[in-house]
Amino acid sequence: MDYTQHVAEIRRRQDRVRPAGIPREVVHPLGDLTVPEYVDAWAQRQPEQAAVVHDDVVIDYGDLAERQARWAGWLRAKGVLPGDRVAVHLGNVPEFVVAMLGTLRAGGVHVPVNAMFQHAELVHELSDAEVSVAVTSAPLAQRLCEAAAEAGVPTVVVLADAADPLPAVPGVSVHRWSEALAAAPLAEPATDLDALAALNYTGGTTGVPKGCEHTQRHMVYTAVSAAGANGFEGTRIVSLCFIPVFWIAGEDLGILIPLVMGGTAVLMERWDPAAVVDLVERHRVTTTAATVENYLDLLEVPGVAERDLSSFTAPMTMSFIRKLTPEIRRRWAEVVGPHSVIREGSYGMTESHTVDVVPHGFHREDHDLLTQPVFCGLPVPGTDVIVVDPVTAEPVEVGGPGEILLRSPSIMTGYWRNPEASAQQLRDGWLHTGDTGYLDEDGCLHYLARTKDMIKVKGMSVFPAEVEMFLMRHPDLASVAVVPAADEATGQRPVAFVALRDGATVGADELGEWARGQMAGYKVPLIEVLDQFPMTDTGKIRKAALLDRAQDLVSALG
Repeated sequence: MDYTQHVAEIRRRQDRVRPAGIPREVVHPLGDLTVPEYVDAWAQRQPEQAAVVHDDVVIDYGDLAERQARWAGWLRAKGVLPGDRVAVHLGNVPEFVVAMLGTLRAGGVHVPVNAMFQHAELVHELSDAEVSVAVTSAPLAQRLCEAAAEAGVPTVVVLADAADPLPAVPGVSVHRWSEALAAAPLAEPATDLDALAALNYTGGTTGVPKGCEHTQRHMVYTAVSAAGANGFEGTRIVSLCFIPVFWIAGEDLGILIPLVMGGTAVLMERWDPAAVVDLVERHRVTTTAATVENYLDLLEVPGVAERDLSSFTAPMTMSFIRKLTPEIRRRWAEVVGPHSVIREGSYGMTESHTVDVVPHGFHREDHDLLTQPVFCGLPVPGTDVIVVDPVTAEPVEVGGPGEILLRSPSIMTGYWRNPEASAQQLRDGWLHTGDTGYLDEDGCLHYLARTKDMIKVKGMSVFPAEVEMFLMRHPDLASVAVVPAADEATGQRPVAFVALRDGATVGADELGEWARGQMAGYKVPLIEVLDQFPMTDTGKIRKAALLDRAQDLVSALG
């Protein structure tokens, strides 16, 4: 469908309210380069500038450029060819960054894998992506190697000290990270910006997670457009990231934005408010993304009002459970200083590389917090957003709710080896998000509802179909239905109603314990065994009839 005239009108509305200093076009700081080429270029210009910080380790751009080249050289020496997939099963450590950059340099495909995953989840992603090499840490090595053996991954690299034993799993060749970093560097990086560069897996409403196909052009555009839309251009970006970098939001915040823009990535593996204050002061951190609860934690750090947090100009929040309010914003400014304005981060999806619409510049008089929720703001430079009727796909009137559609240079090429799902989501250059929202008189996006069926647990996406699939692997279960319930501690919680096979006697507690070995902890549902399900006339489970019961179960836990 041709939305040309409608898009032109929306852009006209947006241009009249776009904050001063925010570019309307994307300008790449060093030209049309790949991500590893950006690192090389910054290494030439500022070799001693800190690129990645983790605990007491500081890696400058010169060192980072050499490490990525050595990892790329090792991959090539092991027979990894352009287009081959390399999985990185790590937390927020510098080796994750090196592995990602070196894989891209060698023309490989970066596959970030959730470090919280259990065996079945690992086997799915490793086998679905047909991974050639996987990188993991010593504490996770046995789990990863066992999954690799089942998934047909021939080579695993482990971050292990010389004295640490390596797993011995038949069919898997295991190497130390130090061996890889001793390889001869690959001098010439792959330069095709449009080749497949990453598979970022996202949940699905109809089954297991799907790999979103992203290119380096998507990555670089995301970094540059996000920097411009958030007013970062012309400043040195020092981004503190404790969000897992194996999630695409963490990849943007903790790797792409700071490194493409020549800044510094400060990585943390877990939230520690006192440590955050220290890092902001020591490394002159300018931005981060954290929950409202995290910022309230920072305000309770002893002596925080006396600390030098003058660099911390762009704290962004994610209102998963507790919402950002004018009162919290004012309290933050009173303690940290008026230069530091908390605002929401961005609207986006894994399919679009996540930074699509931002509220930067709309904080005056708390406009972003006091208008009809949830205020998302304006698209980043180069991105368009419209709202259409979910049935006819015709644009709706300004102020009318409908499905949010996105068009940008960072929209995925498609779902990995899933043309049917790709065709459903990608139509005529537009990503059909499935989310509901509306555009106001100024063309600003307001978000109303999540993608159908998705459950958010502390901001992490849980798809009922995936949980149902894992539970149905239990031999005693005949059927499963997973629904959401509100939870004061986590925002939402999955609740699974199950029916047993004839003769089975397994209980809910035993099933829950079994489930914890099958999936990441945030996906594990509260379970209740039913004698029978409420059914529709066509023989389908009536999930809507289970919602109140699910809420009662969660509420009873207190």
